[in-house]
Parts: sequence; C-alpha cells; structure tokens
Amino acid sequence: MSAIGKNTKVLDRQVFAADQIIFREGKPGSAAYVVQEGRVEIYKTLKDNAEVVLGEIEAGGLFGELALIDDEPRMASARAKDRTVVIAISRRQFEHKMQSSDRFIQAILRILLSNYRSVVRRAAKVEDKLQKSGMRLDD
Repeated sequence: MSAIGKNTKVLDRQVFAADQIIFREGKPGSAAYVVQEGRVEIYKTLKDNAEVVLGEIEAGGLFGELALIDDEPRMASARAKDRTVVIAISRRQFEHKMQSSDRFIQAILRILLSNYRSVVRRAAKVEDKLQKSGMRLDD
C-alpha cells in the first residue's frame, strides 16, 4: 500500500463541453481548478444581465481559488470556451495545506484577496460602462 492510502483520491479530473458552465457567480465554492486542456472564460453578470469578461484561463492556469481562501461566494462565473479538462482541488485538500502554513501568511493572503475582490468588482463596472458607451478596455 502506498503512503497516500488506497482510498485517497489524488486527482479529480473533470471534463466540460464548450460553453458548459463550471460554476456560477454567487454560489459557494467547493473547489479550485487547474486547467489541464482547453480554455475557461471568467465573467461577471451585472445588474442588467450584461456579461463582462474578466479573463481567460488557459492550460496550466488556476481559477476558483478565491472562494476556498476566504470562504466567500463565487465572485464571478466560469465556463468552458471549448472542450476543457480541469483538475479540481477540493476545499478539504486546500484547507489541509493551509492549516500547515504560517498563520501570518494566511492572514496576509486573506487581506490580499479581499482587496483583489474589491478591485475586480470595480473593474467589471468600469468595463460595462465603457462597453455601453461604445468603448473597449484594452488588455
């Protein structure tokens, strides 16, 4: 028997079809994801149901981690741009790793992510206003 144990799941691979929703804004987050193949679009839905694309995650990229760190609802939605394979990192796996890290680092990480959430909310509103006025925010 390995050191991991025969009942421990090492990797949780999930496959999504093009345009399939991976998670929705406002819902609790139970996993973070690493893109193994394909692309994922991260977007916010504004009050008028307009969608603002915040970014695209390609192979090797990580997304969905904020909800695991600060236990807040998802701040954006994620959908597969094409057939996409991801590796899910469960809350349990993440918390196990966080518990063994320095408490000071944990606190700094939570503060940084709180600031990041605030900046992303504001950026989405600005992008929406620019789009409505016929302008586009350059990458």
